[in-house]
Amino acid sequence: MKRETLVQNIFDKQSFLCVGLDTDVKRIPMFLRNADDPIFEFNKQIIDSTRDQCVAYKPNIAFYESLGPQGWISLEKTLNYIPDSHFTIADAKRGDIGNTSQMYARTFFERYDFDAVTVAPYMGIDSVLPFLEFEDKWVILLALTSNQGSHDFQLQKSIDERFLYEHVLETAQQWGNPDNLMFVVGATQATSLQQVRSIVPDHFLLVPGVGSQGGDLGAVYEYGKNDTVGLLVNSSRSIIYAGSDEHFGAAAANASTLLAKEMRILMAE
Repeated sequence: MKRETLVQNIFDKQSFLCVGLDTDVKRIPMFLRNADDPIFEFNKQIIDSTRDQCVAYKPNIAFYESLGPQGWISLEKTLNYIPDSHFTIADAKRGDIGNTSQMYARTFFERYDFDAVTVAPYMGIDSVLPFLEFEDKWVILLALTSNQGSHDFQLQKSIDERFLYEHVLETAQQWGNPDNLMFVVGATQATSLQQVRSIVPDHFLLVPGVGSQGGDLGAVYEYGKNDTVGLLVNSSRSIIYAGSDEHFGAAAANASTLLAKEMRILMAE
């Protein structure tokens, strides 16, 4: 998907919501577990319930590959069911030496036709460039994540007194551009978003951590937005597991509607 299409979708819907499809077979409602494909049946109802409120979906690949071949089948069926108007993210966090990264890129951009894939930057330029060679596809590079362990490396300072994540943001801009490169910045790191924006003013940011992880949407928008909004805010568990019985779709619709309404209010200010 081209940047201008994504931006237009955000303004048309007045929403920058991304729904994370972290579908755990052990958490889906019991009545679905005897279906031929429980994961897909769950995802199908979640998509039907949330498609009008969101602009993107982000399947977390670990939840599918943990199920072996059937999980990959469920993933492909899910991806094919997502409307073409929605941006799709393979949350795979890949990143390896060049020829391996090239195979990962083919997997998610050719075999499965995702719009974007999350990539870890630790191994440097040759592990990232193969993903950037695909037209109208995106790399979403891990920069400042929302997990507790982010302090172990990302918030360590180098001899120039700058955080490691700042070096990642600065260096990666030499590899890609705002049309094919986004950065992951966790919602629980909202106070750092102002600094992130000073380094990457034009790039999109994928912001997980709103909802179950306690991220503040208002703070994320205040410190993270740019002239084109420039944000995809992801919510997973608080939407897809909002209900646990046969009415789980309605519960997901309500949860996504509330979040999208808050986004609409923020964009109108």
